Amino acid sequence: MRVEIWSDIACPWCYIGKARFEKGLAEFAHRDEVEVVHRSFELDPSRAKGDTALVIDMLAEKYGRSREEAAAMEANVAANAQSEGLGYRTEGRDHGNTFDIHRLLHLAKARGRQDELLTLAYRANFAEERSVFATEVLVALAEEAGLDADEARAVLADPEAYADDVRTDEREAAELGANAVPFFVLDRRYGISGGQPSEVFVQALEQAWKDRPATALTTVGGDAAACDSDGACEVPQS
Repeated sequence: MRVEIWSDIACPWCYIGKARFEKGLAEFAHRDEVEVVHRSFELDPSRAKGDTALVIDMLAEKYGRSREEAAAMEANVAANAQSEGLGYRTEGRDHGNTFDIHRLLHLAKARGRQDELLTLAYRANFAEERSVFATEVLVALAEEAGLDADEARAVLADPEAYADDVRTDEREAAELGANAVPFFVLDRRYGISGGQPSEVFVQALEQAWKDRPATALTTVGGDAAACDSDGACEVPQS
């Protein structure tokens, strides 16, 4: 069974949702027969490359809040991340265009190291003092994930390398009706939107496995926190 996950490095609920999905997958009896493929989705595709801003400042501007209110929003998301055992910095993180990261993730997919790079990129972005919008940081992450540093640097230097792969993923997301991430698709039969609890993923995996002849995409699990195509991320109140 194949599980496709549309996500963006800039999306905190994708970071949290990945951890919750992996907990659910670990409880699934047929987990060794599940192929997980990560797909590209950009939250802020119109932002120019190299144009970065502190997350707190971006949130304050986007939602018309004070910096103190934006910081409180980040603290609420951090609490959700920390409840899953994830590191999460609420100060000093930056936000920018993620197209290059997605292109590099497609190189990692071609080399069989996609999940490794994605995990490292999430950790760098949300938990560590490392900007994933800096070329040399991305090259270092690629090398840590088991990729060749020179090949990673060459991909980043060529704006067309793997660009079509990113755009194909984004076009497929639109065709499937995904306008927020994370978005999980199980065998192109079942869709799960948002950072659902791990038990929802267990239920969905079991349902998809049992009902494999199904053809229509069915949404399961109800609403959950997600980041939409305009870059807005839902923030829990507690």
